[in-house]
Amino acid sequence: MSNTPEVIEDDPIEVRKAKRQAMLDAGQNPYGHAFDYSHHLAELEQLYAHLEDGDSTEDLVKVAGRIMSKRVQGKIAFLGLRDATGDMQLFCRINELGEEAFGRLKDLDVGDWIGVEGAMMRTRRGQLSVAVSSFELLSKSIRPLPEKFHGLADKETRYRQRYVDLVMNPEVKQVFEKRFKIVAAIRRYMEDQGFYEVETPFLHPILGGANAKPFVTHFNALDRDYFLRIATELPLKRLLVGGFEKVFEIGRQFRNEGMDPYHNPEFTTMEAYQAFSDLNGMMDLTEGFIKAAAEAACGTLKVSYQGVDIDLSGQWPRETMCGLATRYAGEEVSFDRSREDLVTILEKNGGHAEDAWGKGKLISEIFEAVAEEKLIQPVFVTEHPLEISPLAKKLPNNPELTERFELFICGHEYANAFNELNDPVDQAERFRAQVEAKDMGDDEAMGYDADYIRALEYGMPPAGGVGIGIDRLTMLLTDSPTIRDVLLFPHMRDEAPAGAKPAARPVAPVEQPAEEPIDFSKVVVEPLFADEVDFDTFSKSDFRAVKVKDCVAVPKSKKLLQFTLDDGTGEDRTILSGIHAYYEPEELVGRTLVAITNLPPRKMMGIASCGMLLSAVHEEKVDDDTTEERLNLLMVSDRIPAGAKLY
Repeated sequence: MSNTPEVIEDDPIEVRKAKRQAMLDAGQNPYGHAFDYSHHLAELEQLYAHLEDGDSTEDLVKVAGRIMSKRVQGKIAFLGLRDATGDMQLFCRINELGEEAFGRLKDLDVGDWIGVEGAMMRTRRGQLSVAVSSFELLSKSIRPLPEKFHGLADKETRYRQRYVDLVMNPEVKQVFEKRFKIVAAIRRYMEDQGFYEVETPFLHPILGGANAKPFVTHFNALDRDYFLRIATELPLKRLLVGGFEKVFEIGRQFRNEGMDPYHNPEFTTMEAYQAFSDLNGMMDLTEGFIKAAAEAACGTLKVSYQGVDIDLSGQWPRETMCGLATRYAGEEVSFDRSREDLVTILEKNGGHAEDAWGKGKLISEIFEAVAEEKLIQPVFVTEHPLEISPLAKKLPNNPELTERFELFICGHEYANAFNELNDPVDQAERFRAQVEAKDMGDDEAMGYDADYIRALEYGMPPAGGVGIGIDRLTMLLTDSPTIRDVLLFPHMRDEAPAGAKPAARPVAPVEQPAEEPIDFSKVVVEPLFADEVDFDTFSKSDFRAVKVKDCVAVPKSKKLLQFTLDDGTGEDRTILSGIHAYYEPEELVGRTLVAITNLPPRKMMGIASCGMLLSAVHEEKVDDDTTEERLNLLMVSDRIPAGAKLY
């Protein structure tokens, strides 16, 4: 019989809590002790695969896991048990367990962890099972597992509750098992090549090793701010100065930037540096550890990513950035062209040039606009402009280019490598250029690392270095469309504002104070339009309410969000807006915004933007001397239907 007192409440959590309390009152522990199991379930599947339907054995086994299903039929019960390796049926009979134990077994819930002992058998219907002779509760589940979590379309919920996602969706667990194999294979390969795995600090006093916006934390003992590392490069190269020949590190990096399908602020890289090597050595090394990872995770070098077949076998081709940009732009892209020519080529292909960019940055942007997405099979892109490569050696025959490569697969960058700069005078000049860029407002520029210059002054041997994003490689080898699919705990926005509590009952509206009248004499028209836009011109703008159906970050852009909108016409409208600094995509889905819908399409980053979302602009004080412009999307009541015209 059941030991649980009658519970009137209809809440399953309260019912389970009552069962827990009943056990405690009876002197039983609902959260048991260690259980010495004899086998994993997958082992038993192999060991007893030979059993015929209806066969029984006297082989006693002990297994432990979570109850995933429960079916009671009179004096027989069937439980579905899942452990770390697989699933198996538990065949439970009152004659074997006794009335008291069978009553306790019927009180078990789906989600409970149990340990059982019993003999192996196969039912007449062919189901391999454990015929349970005894069991014990190892952990009581208070919250029921969700029935519809499998295949849940709202991936935000699955990412947020990864612990449930792993229980309900076995294929998710397989992705992470592959990730573990990828990391282990890379580590083994590097060690086999004679590399030492080292550890370098997470807290850096000076920003360096990459161009990125950092996270800042305060070091109380030293009473100064430090940066969470954005790269491991400079500490690792100090070890080459110290005499280590081959070093690598697999570890977390932190960049205080946006989130999109290919970027998470906290991510994992592998960086490696080898004295007396060069770019060719790094290409061979990169091919080697990626192929080792693919074999370990997939068992093959021919993989499929989002419907595209990728062949990782053979030697991967090597092409220059200017050569690829020229091929896909359909005209020459090189330092021989004027800056004005390069700006024209970039804007013709949907890009936008900043005034501070030199020829090198423009060539890089043209390459991104015209070539990147066309690089499907593995290719090493070499000879990057010096302007975007502050830590790489210059090409001997062209000081405007560097000895650097990036590996591209399926239109995305996977690895970045250099012939490492070991000239302390040249490096100091490049650091100073980075400091000047920071002074001009580039918050991603590096600082001047005087200690690193001092290290180079002692002499660093010629060296090659390479870095690869483990998360992105895992996406490729597990056919995962977003980085969140390969991170156990991706960063998410809070479900509710910190400290907020749901109201127990509807709250009566608070009477609002009367609004003060607006002094329209203080309203200033934007000078750009003050003398040009009359009422007739303004009235031609078609202002409409639009519903956000989807919103994603635009790849390779830190500013742009791409909106898919319902404008009431029955056809989706795409509009791009440069507001990623103020909003994350997921928080805008479902909102009702205001857009001008009769503007001609304008290409941005190669995407046609059909209209403009309206924002309110204001200045906000940052400190006593400076203010910062902020954008606020105009959001209106969800009661307003899509396509409603604003007057």
